[in-house]
Parts: sequence; C-alpha cells; structure tokens
Amino acid sequence: MGPELHWFPGDVSRMELAAALVGMANTGGGTIYLGITPRSNKITGVSDVAAQQDSLFKTCLLIEPTLVLPLPKIYQVAQVDILQISVPQGLPHVYSMDGRYYWREGHRTNPIPPRQLRRLLVERGTISFESRLPPQATFQDLDPERLGAYSRAYLKAVKFPEEESQPGIQEILVQRGCLRQDGDELRPTYAAVLLFSPSAQQWLPSAQILAARFSGTSLADRFIKQEISGSLSQQLHQVENFMRANLQSVVRMTGFSHQETLEYPFEAVRELVVNAIAHRDYNVQGDCIHLNIFSDRLEVISPGGLPGPITVNNILETRFSRNPVIAQVLSDLGFVERLGFGLDRVVTLMRDDSLRPPKFEEVARSFRVTLYNTPTQGISSRDFVGYQQLELNTRQNSALNYLGTHRRITNREFQEICPDVHPETLRRDLADLVSRGILIKIGDKRATYYILK
Repeated sequence: MGPELHWFPGDVSRMELAAALVGMANTGGGTIYLGITPRSNKITGVSDVAAQQDSLFKTCLLIEPTLVLPLPKIYQVAQVDILQISVPQGLPHVYSMDGRYYWREGHRTNPIPPRQLRRLLVERGTISFESRLPPQATFQDLDPERLGAYSRAYLKAVKFPEEESQPGIQEILVQRGCLRQDGDELRPTYAAVLLFSPSAQQWLPSAQILAARFSGTSLADRFIKQEISGSLSQQLHQVENFMRANLQSVVRMTGFSHQETLEYPFEAVRELVVNAIAHRDYNVQGDCIHLNIFSDRLEVISPGGLPGPITVNNILETRFSRNPVIAQVLSDLGFVERLGFGLDRVVTLMRDDSLRPPKFEEVARSFRVTLYNTPTQGISSRDFVGYQQLELNTRQNSALNYLGTHRRITNREFQEICPDVHPETLRRDLADLVSRGILIKIGDKRATYYILK
C-alpha cells in the first residue's frame, strides 16, 4: 500500500492522533495535516504551533516502540498555521498503542487482523539492534559538545518560539529513540553511542570504516589505507577528507571542450558512504564498512544483507530503513535524506558524468556498490547547457538527461522516468520538445520514439 493522506482539527486528541500515526507506520507511511476539519474540509488552523509540536512529541511516546518522525513542517494557509506530519515509508518495526495494533484501510484506521499481524511481524521483526542498550553505557558517555550541536540544530529546525517551551537534550533524545528508561535512569541506546560517543568502538569495535586506495585493480597492489573511527558524524568528516585526498583528477570531454573533473562524482561517493553508515547491519560483528578505490573502480561494502523487503532488483524504488533512529538523526544534522536511500541520486550523478551505471550486489552477507570510471558512449547531460535558457520543465529536463546516455526515448520509457505523471502530459512534453526543434519524432503509434535533433 502507498502513502496515505489524512487531516485532523488542531484540537485532535493524542489518542486519536496516535492511532492514525500507528496505522500509517504499519502500512505504507503517509501525511497528516493538523488544522483542517474532516468532512467539511474547513481550514481552522493550529492556534499554538509550539504547543502542538510539543503535544506531537508526547503523542509519539504513547506509541510502542517510540515512533521516530521527521520534524513537522509549518504552512500558512488562509492566514492560519497548518502543521504537516510525515510518516516515512519502510519503517522497520511493528507499532502499537496501548497494546493495540492498527493499520490503514483506505482512509480509515482499523485494527490489524491476527493473520496479517503475524505476517507483518515476520516481515519487519520485533526489535532492531540500534534500540538495544549497550552494557554499562551511561548518559555521561555521550559527548556534551556533540549533544549541544545536535540540540541547537534540532531546535533551529523546530523553531520553538518561547524559551520555556524548548525541550532539554534528554527529552529530545528520548523522543528520537536515543535514550530509554532502564530502572531509575535514562540510558543511551546503541544508536546514541554510535551517534554521540567519540569512543563508540568501545561497545561496537567493528563500527568503523576501512578506507584504502590501491595502485592497480586488485587488493594485492600497493595501497594507502586509513582506519576511520569515532562517532558516525566524525567518521563521515574523516572519510570525506580521505576521498578529497585520494580521488584522482581526470580530463573528460564536455560538450566541445575538455574539462578537469574527479574520476567519480564526489557527491555520488559521499552518498554511498552515508548510505552505508545509516543502513548497515550493526548487529553483524567482525567486519566494518570498506571503501576501496582501485584504478578502474570504486567499491563501498557494508556488512549485512539488504534489509526487509529490499532486493537488488527493487532497491531504487522500495524504501525500508534498518536503522530509522540513526537515519533520522543524521537527517537532522544534514547528512542524509530521511525518506530515501540516495542510491537513485548516485545513478543520476553517474549518468550526468557519462559514466557507467553503478552495480549493486549482495555478496557473502554484505551489500556492495561498485562505481566504474569508464565513460559510456553517449552525450553527457552537461551538453544540454544550451537548452537551459528555453525554460524547460523538470520532466523535459529528465528526458534530455535520459538521452544523455541513451540514443532514443519512447513514451513508455518516459513514463518509467516520471511514473506519477499522466501519459497525456508526458506526450505533450515530448511534442513540445519536437516543436522547439530539440527532438525529432520517429515512427508512428506504438512504434514512435524520439531522438535528439
């Protein structure tokens, strides 16, 4: 089932809102708008945004396990504030409220029948490794400087208007799923020590990155290596420095001129490393993330197979987060896009540089992505700079990007690129490109395809 859409008045009860959140989390995600009266669709707005945000955080605490959500967005409609709450797709847990499990059927929140509940429990599992408590870890093991930086980033994003309404760092971490009550004290989870402890390897020795640059095409060649450890944000900064120092510059033909560029798009490699850190299986001990740079390719290998329903074949379309707490906090800090894996962006970046598509594969309980520095035979999307002044829409730009590495495009292929757009709209987009002299239409009816003029 796909994402659902629902709305509530601003004074909705916490129990009613929690049930809807549970239902969306157990189904395919969705979006809730607070400040719109159901049935009449009257926009009444939210009278106190800060109070409603605080109430939302407490509502999430009614859900078992704690539901970790992106920061709500605020919109002003008809001079009143509307709060948008997004429930991501692909969450790893089965959620309940007051011992009851819900899902979404159409626009209704209903109890999950026993047979479907058993299936959901099998598909998602009952507990993730990141939410467990490391032995003997305490709140004092977390770095105060990093906690302060995260608190400032969080409060800036939430935009609490009143000083007294701002939650403390412990309350934020509880809401984010980084602290759990254990007897009389709040203790950090594995997610918390990975995110905020400079000595995270004390509890998870393999939670690190081994980066290496090889002179040739095999592991036996001469190499430079660096063991990267610390908190996850520290690791990301260190691996970026390693890449800047070890990715080589090359000269490629761009349009009618030669330009110097890196052998791989820097952002593509960064996306792969961020993806590995956010979604690797930290329960797999004895191996770390590997970044291997060879003379002809670059590999990022993360321990653990693909999570949940993700396969190599559907990896660009299906969303499922093995570590939603880690992914959400990294998103709060600006490292990762919460609702996506970023792998589709890697495909686009490689295509834009006229490089071979990345290769995704599962090998020996690990997930490996390989980038090749061999150019494809085709036109780079950078060759289309002359069209930027024609004010093409995003769909038309997508078609031109596709033609950067493909000799032609059909209506069906255009529909696959823009699956949520009506076919007639896409047909008009292509016809417009033909009328502007950018494309040439070849064939008739189902045999029609388009090429660059």
